[in-house]
Amino acid sequence: MLKAIETLRFASEKDIMHWLDEEGETLSRDELRRTLELLLQEDRIELKNDLFRLKRKSSSQSAFDNLFKD
Repeated sequence: MLKAIETLRFASEKDIMHWLDEEGETLSRDELRRTLELLLQEDRIELKNDLFRLKRKSSSQSAFDNLFKD
């Protein structure tokens, strides 16, 4: 799911579903919505005007993550 959103940059539910279908991943609309809601709650993605995108990290947080990632 995150790979689809990362690849598409800004994506609607329909765009994500289409991308997943092309990649051979099968999800029902309910599964897609539940997963998107969970990612929103975890603050990993954001929603604006019915489009999803990856949540932007602040530059300092990103530098910290890059420095200490395993």
